Amino acid sequence: MAMPRSLLLFLLLATPFLLASAAAARDDDLDYIIDNADDIAANDPEGWLQEGSPSDDDDDEDLFDDSDPSSSSSDAEIDETHVVPLTAANFSSFLAARRHAMVEFYAPWCGHCRALAPDYAAAATHLALHNLDVALAKVDATDEAELAEQYGVQGFPTLLFFIDGVHKDYTGERTKDAIVAWITKKLGPGVQNITTADEAERIVTGDDTAVLAFLESLSGSHSDELAAASRLEDTVNFYQTASPDVAKLFHIDPESKRPAVVLLKKEEEKVTIYDGEFRASAIAEFVSANKLPLITTLTQENAPAIFESQIKKQVLLFAVASEASKFLPIFKEAAKPFKGELLFVFVERDSEEVGEPVANYFGITGQETTVLAYTGNEDAKKFFLSGEISLENIKEFAQDFLEDKLTPFYKSDPVPESNDEDVKVVVGKNLDQIVLDESKDVLLEIYAPWCGHCQTLEPTYNKLAKLLHGIDSLVIAKMDGTNNEHPRAKPDGFPTILFFPAGKKGFEPITFEGDRTIVEMYRFIKKHAGIPFKLKRPDSSPAQTESSGSTPAHEESSGSNLKDEL
Repeated sequence: MAMPRSLLLFLLLATPFLLASAAAARDDDLDYIIDNADDIAANDPEGWLQEGSPSDDDDDEDLFDDSDPSSSSSDAEIDETHVVPLTAANFSSFLAARRHAMVEFYAPWCGHCRALAPDYAAAATHLALHNLDVALAKVDATDEAELAEQYGVQGFPTLLFFIDGVHKDYTGERTKDAIVAWITKKLGPGVQNITTADEAERIVTGDDTAVLAFLESLSGSHSDELAAASRLEDTVNFYQTASPDVAKLFHIDPESKRPAVVLLKKEEEKVTIYDGEFRASAIAEFVSANKLPLITTLTQENAPAIFESQIKKQVLLFAVASEASKFLPIFKEAAKPFKGELLFVFVERDSEEVGEPVANYFGITGQETTVLAYTGNEDAKKFFLSGEISLENIKEFAQDFLEDKLTPFYKSDPVPESNDEDVKVVVGKNLDQIVLDESKDVLLEIYAPWCGHCQTLEPTYNKLAKLLHGIDSLVIAKMDGTNNEHPRAKPDGFPTILFFPAGKKGFEPITFEGDRTIVEMYRFIKKHAGIPFKLKRPDSSPAQTESSGSTPAHEESSGSNLKDEL
């Protein structure tokens, strides 16, 4: 139906007035923020560097990472001819077409990723030119967030090695030679044949840990599965035999049904028998879960084996060296019923190499003997044993830990006596009262005192709080993430900035991932605030402040210099 001429005429005549009204309705508060922010991005030139992610050891909580975050690649063009770019659309088909593949999950802004790029590309070229059965690929995790989440990517770069679709972390150095050597080892035979008793004796007496499979034949499908399992497990030697005499030396009944697999260790519990499906991934998981001794003394060398174990839950004993002989026998006896379910770890409290940093990480002070339970890096909950450190108490504590009956402990500084600054101080003990108040929109920065990026952000964050001062429904806050913990405020690194909208505190907070400038943080708050607000400006009357059509700040005449005041 045609538009009536009278209506068309009205719209034509009204257009200038409608446009003028729209211009007047623009966010004059944003104009004010822009004029008074004096914004210089509080970012490093590389963009939003997530300090504290497993790949960024400048502010990393990985206690044993000693890589150099200051290293960076040159801007020279990199030949990535042999690096396959992947997305969610072609990821599965890529893995299905290749038995062996390494995949890098990266972020374009990540300095470590850029430093790795030339070595990764050179490794891909080397392996391709030598016709090795492996492909190297990469995934932009910022574009393929769901894919990265599916594979548990928590930092950049993350390198995963796939064998028949089953993946494991790359644990070597980030250089071309190291990547090539590591992959070449994975592509090797992986399993040694044992045919004589003399060979078996040398292994039993020489290897700290060894896996032996008793097979009908040293070739075929079972041998192939064992070889694939060996490539998924870096730290243990794999052997196979068809000889009953050799099997007997490895504590396998020569009359037992084949295939049979055992894990041997030089400790009190020497033999662990595998009774699962004869499949590569299942065998590798069995070895990973059982290769450590009943009690593992934490060192820099074995830390990766502990924290990357298939068994995530740990019970840790902290004791000074002079007290260890008193408590270790009790701790070891308590560990026996939980073999394969919990890792029992001894930390020498007065060891400068690991004792001090690990104790600090868990919030342990002083030299008193302590037992705690830890759910692993992903969940990062910890629980302290109260009362006497006795065999029965440790066993009951461990059982309650397995059954999720314990109450987690969270570090906290004392609640500040006064909290009147523009940026409110949040600690573990007062987070519920300040941050989870349903009547307030809260922006929370989680920082570390030693973090350079946090120090750079501080004046910007303080000025943001000053500009937004006086808005009753809005709180700008900060929390020292090294001394304070809370299950609702978990940092991905330092600094982490989280927004908790009013009326929605039951939901997960919204992570701010934009440029760390006053303008961008203001826009973020304005967009997500549960309660609409207007600025309380020192240069405006209440009537002007509440008026959506007030004159933008850059057009106002005032006898004072606003920038100097702010």
